[in-house]
Amino acid sequence: MKKQPLILVSNDDGITAPGIHALVKVMQRIGEVVVVAPDSPQSGMGHAITIGNTLRLDKSLVFDEVESYECSGTPADCVKLAKHHVLKDRRPDLVVSGINHGSNSSISVLYSGTMSAAIEAAIEGLPAIGFSLCDYGHDIDFSHTEEYVELITRQALEHGIPAGVALNVNFPKQSDKPIAGIKVCRQARAKWEEEFDERLDPRGRSYFWLTGNFVNFDKGDDTDEAALAQNYVSVVPCQFDMTASHAISLLNNDWDLNPGVKPPVGTKTVESGLAEG
Repeated sequence: MKKQPLILVSNDDGITAPGIHALVKVMQRIGEVVVVAPDSPQSGMGHAITIGNTLRLDKSLVFDEVESYECSGTPADCVKLAKHHVLKDRRPDLVVSGINHGSNSSISVLYSGTMSAAIEAAIEGLPAIGFSLCDYGHDIDFSHTEEYVELITRQALEHGIPAGVALNVNFPKQSDKPIAGIKVCRQARAKWEEEFDERLDPRGRSYFWLTGNFVNFDKGDDTDEAALAQNYVSVVPCQFDMTASHAISLLNNDWDLNPGVKPPVGTKTVESGLAEG
């Protein structure tokens, strides 16, 4: 009998969130599941880790017939604790995070706790996928994502994910139209233009509430935002090496970083062979 793959599940919305329950349901059809997730919502935490406070990890009874733990820390903390403590004698075949309540396409990947769990897994040398649904509604339905979560997961287990890469998967909001398919694409060049709404609490003290609008500057048809707008599932391969390789030669050649020091005769500037992005 073929051995079942070991799948670690985490998220950023917390262990009781509907999205992680939808994800666990699918993963149980594929392999052995272990859950390590935050004990409270951690949205927008990015890749934060806990270094100045205690970390607590407790067995959870949230899932039936699934080994699960709730952690007081961030999504990245959850993956670290899972690898080095909960599964210290076992290696997960795949780490999945989500399903996030809200989009993590484009620039949102930098702020996303969902994707930080996946990227932390990639840093630890584990193949990983972050799943998100582009719907901020109060009571959303994840059911239309399940067949695509299963398809992408099975493909990842069968064919592998390149080392150091985490897949950022976003699903369009459920509508009357069926999902058009899956597109592997690049991250759109976009940003949030924030506004800070100053308000008064009941005691008359001012506080600020973050608001703003998402602005897409990218008109390309090969981006995650374009795919989602056409009702496709977007898949963006992400890496944790954030080196702007194209800027290395500019800094070496145009900046005078060592005044008064001339490079040896015949010295050539070495440029990185990595493509931009």
